[in-house]
This record gives sequence, C-alpha cells and structure tokens, in this order.
Amino acid sequence: MKKHPQTIFVTGCAGFIASRVARFLLDDGHDVVGVDNMNDYYDVSLKRHRLDELQSSDRFTFYHEDIEDQEALKKIFDAHAFDSVVNLAARAGVRYSMVNPTVYMTTNAMGNLFLLEAMRERGVKKYVLASTSSLYAGQEMPFVETLAVNTPTSAYAVSKKSAEAMAYSHHLLYGIDVSVLRYFTVYGPAGRPDMAIFRFIKWTDSGIPIQLFGDGTQSRDFTFVDDIARGTISAIRSVGYEIINLGGGNQPVSLNSVIQKIERLLGKKASVVHQPFHKADFKTTWANISKANHLLDWHPTVSLDDGLAQCVQWHQQHLPWSAHIDQSRPEHVPEALQAAG
Repeated sequence: MKKHPQTIFVTGCAGFIASRVARFLLDDGHDVVGVDNMNDYYDVSLKRHRLDELQSSDRFTFYHEDIEDQEALKKIFDAHAFDSVVNLAARAGVRYSMVNPTVYMTTNAMGNLFLLEAMRERGVKKYVLASTSSLYAGQEMPFVETLAVNTPTSAYAVSKKSAEAMAYSHHLLYGIDVSVLRYFTVYGPAGRPDMAIFRFIKWTDSGIPIQLFGDGTQSRDFTFVDDIARGTISAIRSVGYEIINLGGGNQPVSLNSVIQKIERLLGKKASVVHQPFHKADFKTTWANISKANHLLDWHPTVSLDDGLAQCVQWHQQHLPWSAHIDQSRPEHVPEALQAAG
C-alpha cells in the first residue's frame, strides 16, 4: 500500500477476517469505512464484540447496511471518496450453501456486482475480493492459481467463481485493478463459531463431545487470521488482475492432530463422536503460496501451535461469555449438515 493515509471501504467489517483487516488498517493510520448487515448466520454478539473494538477509533465509520442494497451503497459511495474497496462481505460455509443457495448468489455474486458498479460509476480503481480455496475441488495439490477451477462442488464455490469472473470483466472493460484472494482455512481468536477450531476448543473445555465429520485424518492448510489480514492489506496495490492464494503453505495438518494440540493447551481430554464424512468436504487442502511471496512480499508468520494458543487464551479470557456463544446456524439447517470440520 501507499504510505500516505487512505480511505478504504471494508465490507463485512464485523466479520472474522474483515474486522482484523479494518483494525490493522486503522493502526496503520488509514481511515476505514465499514459496512455489515449483522445477519444472524451465527451469534450476533460475537459480531458486536468485534465491531465494538473498531468503533473505539474516531477514524472508523460504520454503516449497518447490506451490500445487496444498491441504493444504500450509492449513498455510502456518495458520502466518501474511497481509494480502494476490500470486499470481505460474504455468505460463508459450504454445507449451508446447499440448503439455501439463493442467499449465496444474491450476496456473494450480486453484492459483488453492485460494489463493482458503484466503483465504476465513481472512478474507484482498486478492488480486493475475498475468494476461497473451495474452488480447487478435485485438483492436484498443492493448489496453484493457474489450475482450472471449473468443477465447483457447492453453491458457495459457484458464487465465489461468479464473483471472480465479474471482477475480471470490470478489470477488462473499465480498468479496475483487482486482487482476488483465495483464503485457506482461516482460524484465530474470536473466529467463526461454526468452524472447527472454535468448536473444538469450546467443546473440549466444556466436556461436550466433539462432533467430528469423518475419521479425523482429513487435513487442512490452517492459516492464522492476522497473517490473512496482513496479506489482504498487502494486496491493496496495483497488480492488474491477479488471483492469489493466501494459505499456511506448509504440510496440511489433520483434524486429529489439531484436537490433540487443543487437549494439551487446555489440559483436558476430548471426547470425540464420529459422524459420516460429507461429500462436499475436501479430504485435504494445501496452498502453493509462491505467488503471494513474489507479488505481495507475503508469507505466513504465525505457527499453528502459537495460533492455537492464542485461540485458547481468547476463549479463557472471555469466559463465561465465550462458553455460551451460539454455534448453531439458522434453525432450518439439518443437523447432519452442522459441521465440526
């Protein structure tokens, strides 16, 4: 990024990754305008917790709006002169996207289009789009950005592929500079409560059996949220149009190993109940991050052991609230789709 202060629009600012991106931008001296619809996909108290930390800065402006509301976006763009837009607002989660695919397309695809159109109309030239490693289903590992990703296995992946393609057309036609970031299994303090590590810590500490989908040998390229946030900020630079992996870059770690590490950190033994492996899940994810090293001068710095220790510390520091954060998704999601992994 340029060293002089900028005004940056961060969407989904009460979300897990976006709140850290916004925090680091504020710490670096930039003005941040955030938008979030504060939906109840998971416990809104966690989103408020993240938002409260951002609102302590007088250089942060918050709009409780939805990127699907084109008129609301126009008013926000009219009120501010943005140097760049970082779109981290999204409907997340592979399994729920198979239950309610419509909302994934309206937010992840149409919301993305409305942002690009607002940028085009007002001459904002830099766009950072959060995408996903879920697009690499069925490809050889480690996943590299040049792989064809034409076989998405969920509505979530389809919606992100659509967003990537729309961003490319706006780059080609209107000169918008685009960094597409494909994230790999992001974890960290105050993380999404429907994700594995948050659940494993809470369940192990509370003596509740871990609901593990599969035998636990499935593995992930876990990436700490602060590394992801710094990589996202590094992508606010002129690249033309580039798709860039942000992942741990090391050998993937199995869920069984993660559970063992959490047991050691908590000093407690986990009880594990195995559920059938879901066909939309990956057995393994693993990112080739050489492009991020080269283009962004970025590499992850937080080890899994250190990152898990920070997660456990956050959980313990925020007791008893953290033990009662609602991990459930909307009530119409079948229990069989409630994922621990």
